Amino acid sequence: MSLAWNASSATLPLPGSTSGSTSGNTSGGSSAQAREKPRSQPAGPIEPQSRPALNAERIWLAVLVFGMLALLLFAIAMPVAALLGHSFWTSDGRFSGLAQYIQYASTPGVGRSLFNSLWISAFSATLCVALAYVYAYGVMRTCMPLARLFRAIALVPLLAPSLLMAISLIYLFGTQGLLKGLLMGQTAYGPFGIIIGSVLWTFPHALMILCTTLASGDARLYEAAATLGAGRWRSFCQVTLPGSRYGLMISWIVVFVLVVTDFSVPKVIGGNTQMLATDIYKQVIGQQNLSMGAVVAMLLLVPAGLAFAAERHLRSRQAASMAVRSVPLVPQPHAPIDRALLVYCCVVGGALLAVLFTAVFASLVSYWPYNLKLSLKNYQFDMMDGGGWASYGNSLLMAASTAVIGASLSFLTAYLVAKPTGFARTRQWLHAIATIPMAVPGLALGLGYILFFNSTTNPLHFLYGSLSILVLCSVAHFFSVAHITQLTALQQLDSEYERVADSMGVPFWTLLWRVHLPVCLPVVAQVAGYFFVNAMTTVSAVVFLYSPETTLASVAVLSMDDAGDIAPAAAMATMIFVTAALGRLLIGALDAWLHRRTQHWRHR
Repeated sequence: MSLAWNASSATLPLPGSTSGSTSGNTSGGSSAQAREKPRSQPAGPIEPQSRPALNAERIWLAVLVFGMLALLLFAIAMPVAALLGHSFWTSDGRFSGLAQYIQYASTPGVGRSLFNSLWISAFSATLCVALAYVYAYGVMRTCMPLARLFRAIALVPLLAPSLLMAISLIYLFGTQGLLKGLLMGQTAYGPFGIIIGSVLWTFPHALMILCTTLASGDARLYEAAATLGAGRWRSFCQVTLPGSRYGLMISWIVVFVLVVTDFSVPKVIGGNTQMLATDIYKQVIGQQNLSMGAVVAMLLLVPAGLAFAAERHLRSRQAASMAVRSVPLVPQPHAPIDRALLVYCCVVGGALLAVLFTAVFASLVSYWPYNLKLSLKNYQFDMMDGGGWASYGNSLLMAASTAVIGASLSFLTAYLVAKPTGFARTRQWLHAIATIPMAVPGLALGLGYILFFNSTTNPLHFLYGSLSILVLCSVAHFFSVAHITQLTALQQLDSEYERVADSMGVPFWTLLWRVHLPVCLPVVAQVAGYFFVNAMTTVSAVVFLYSPETTLASVAVLSMDDAGDIAPAAAMATMIFVTAALGRLLIGALDAWLHRRTQHWRHR
């Protein structure tokens, strides 16, 4: 390293230094320099004249980049391509072109399924975003007490499967529900149940986006509005709402995609209401028609893909709310508004907890609603359909494996996209494939896994029916958010680290192990928690892939509900909720420990 440094110093002398002999004859040296023709210096960075030598570091970088590209191709791109291909081939292997699409379009009730999916999703998204915006405004822009507590309460449903909300609605508004009289003779099984259940489980997703939107603001705009005589309501309409329009639109799109691609809530409480997501389940499970299921899945990809493209477009146009000279907005006390929003947050937060814990309580009683004596008989899963306690054990193992593998692979992929300088085109493809799952519904991805891995010509056919394919599908399903999160964290690190390492001859794996990974460890821990919770609660991505030996807890909830065992289904959903909460707490404790051990540099 010292030789390289001396050579570079001799080749590129410092400004003001001389390039001849430093002894004695300074006048001769000066005259010789004066006679030399001055050389023009390049204005920009010096480009290398030849390709870098093929060394061990470049070989290992090529292995990582092309290896991760191959892995993502097999885990994400190939199943989606298989889904598209099988939509043009019949079950007996004949090419059908668009015939199956035409056949499905001519089936009675298809128009109703599409119409129901669109209007129920749009209505649910509008209601959810409206409720979440007022809640987020109370938490972020007022001085109401216990704001952090109310924000934490609203995020609790993230730890529960959407099935738990639907089961709770059955206990509240079903035929034996406590509040069925409020429906005035109407049934909860249908659009009403789907909309309420969808709003309840998507509320935290909209709230997180809107809280981020309302977290920052420029106090100068509100001072100018007050100077011009605008009241609080007019300032809200002309300053706050326009400033948060992108957050509102993005949260609406996110909730719309979540509802239109959700399978569990319509399956449990949808009754006879036809939806595209349930049509896929009927085609694959009910009729064993994988080709027609692929057709429906491709149709489901259209609204999800369009919404994803619209969300990306809005994010690209979203401007920073805090300029360099902005003054951070500090909420000022206003007793009437603070009290009103405190009451609102109490009502909404209380409703979320009440619905959530209704199913938890119902799982602990002997016979709802006639015998409310506490009992654990509903937790005797070995006597019920769905795989028993083995299903819970499989889910726990699958979620833990997904957390470790998903956090590791998403960090490595983000690093390969953000930091190396070679293989630019390949790294662009790597990033593009890593973001595909964001636009692919879980049902479509799970069906693509069947069509791709169940083929006897696939060398990875041995994975089919094992727990490994469930882990792989879960990692792929939630990979995009984890990849983008870790990519954002890595892009915040200055590229000066890489330049210093290059000048000192430090290989990239040493820099990765000693700098990038320690700095990003808290983000890696948070991503692991994200994978764990979602793997425990997901249904759609794995409902087609399990075998009798690899049944999962979330699928067991669905099986028990189909068999009419509502209380045991609530008990298993409660176990999922408690496990996800405990796992999140453990990962939070690990995150705090990592902060203390590795993040001293963040504090002065």
